[in-house]
Amino acid sequence: MLKTLKLSGVGPSPAMELNFGDRLNLITGDNGLGKSFLLDIAFWAMTRRWPGEVNKRLTTGRLALPRPQEQGDIAFSFTGKTATEQYTSHFDRQTQSWTGRSGRPANPGLVLYAMADGGFALWDPARNYWRTQAGVDVQERRPAYVFSPQDVWDGLEDEAGIYCNGLIRDVANWQREQGDAWTHFVRVLKTLSANEDETLFMGQLTRISLDDARDMPTLTMPYGLDVPVVHASSGMRRILALAYLLVWAWEEHLKASQLLAESSSNQAVFLIDEIESHLHPKWQFSVIGSLVSVMKNMAPTAQVQLITATHSPQVLASLEPFFDATQDAWFDLDYTHGEEGAEVALTQRIFEKHGTVSNWLTSEAFDLASDRAPEIAKLLDEASALVNQASPNDLPALQAMNQRLLLALNPKDAFLFRWRALAEHKGWQP
Repeated sequence: MLKTLKLSGVGPSPAMELNFGDRLNLITGDNGLGKSFLLDIAFWAMTRRWPGEVNKRLTTGRLALPRPQEQGDIAFSFTGKTATEQYTSHFDRQTQSWTGRSGRPANPGLVLYAMADGGFALWDPARNYWRTQAGVDVQERRPAYVFSPQDVWDGLEDEAGIYCNGLIRDVANWQREQGDAWTHFVRVLKTLSANEDETLFMGQLTRISLDDARDMPTLTMPYGLDVPVVHASSGMRRILALAYLLVWAWEEHLKASQLLAESSSNQAVFLIDEIESHLHPKWQFSVIGSLVSVMKNMAPTAQVQLITATHSPQVLASLEPFFDATQDAWFDLDYTHGEEGAEVALTQRIFEKHGTVSNWLTSEAFDLASDRAPEIAKLLDEASALVNQASPNDLPALQAMNQRLLLALNPKDAFLFRWRALAEHKGWQP
């Protein structure tokens, strides 16, 4: 489990420090403040690999650089397989890399990273960790499995071999074989579905082109048709990819552990950027709880930690029934105004219940002044100021404002009822 992350002179803020919860960790903040950057750093801290360096086809997950004219330090700690790893890395400008301790690093367990663009990175202690030959540590295994969005679907391979068949081929094979992988995949899809009325079911295999010899998995839609997975909606493809990669990563880890005559990992960390990406709001309400449930069911004897960035008030609202400050944490990135102008600051906030999505929009998580469209919010401010200052002689202005409100708002809008009540109290009819 990732325990701490402390940055100095690197990233959008002069300094950041995070003390992670053992189960669930949320990162919120406006665009450009460093949410994805923190997830990249977290993956590197545990694996010593930048996803964008392992797979050059990625446009994200690149080497982090220090701020101009600053040293740049990344300190971190995590619980390894046998001990706690604690280390501070400095940026070496001569080699353009972050320093690391010589020899074999600590084993952080299974580390999975789902990136916002659909890419995916995996570090597997059975397949990516150092091996020992004649009592000497030797780094020969592949450093990590890093998928571009296309690799997720079509497979991961290079001149040295094929590492993953990809979602299309693997799911088709699992369906034909009807083995454990298929059973797990179907169960994970069901768990990740928004509700019982919209459960994702796999349909019959099909072909989509004379020039594509692959059997294509399909999804059975509520309206009765089997739709090839490549033609499914963005949200459904997101859930399919998450389900596939979780099952593939764990199944391959179990097989590799068996080949090595070793026990499977006793801990797993799942990093996911924009957990709500492409999902309808009703899916956003259930996605975190579903993922936590899936990971615990897949690895019942392992400790599982989820670290996710989100822009979604639905996601925050969905956590109110089970957020536990003893094992969960929430980190919020904001602009602050220092002596040299605007700066980015990270705050670990206390998770307070706000009740509704609208209330979450205007909370510290999203910092909106109103849950309405900006134009409507401005109109209501003007109306409030007018009605508070108006005298009986201002009737034309009040009538004009009343017409603007009627055009802008639903007739049942609560503001209109308050507007009429104030009008009557002041002795005039709008």
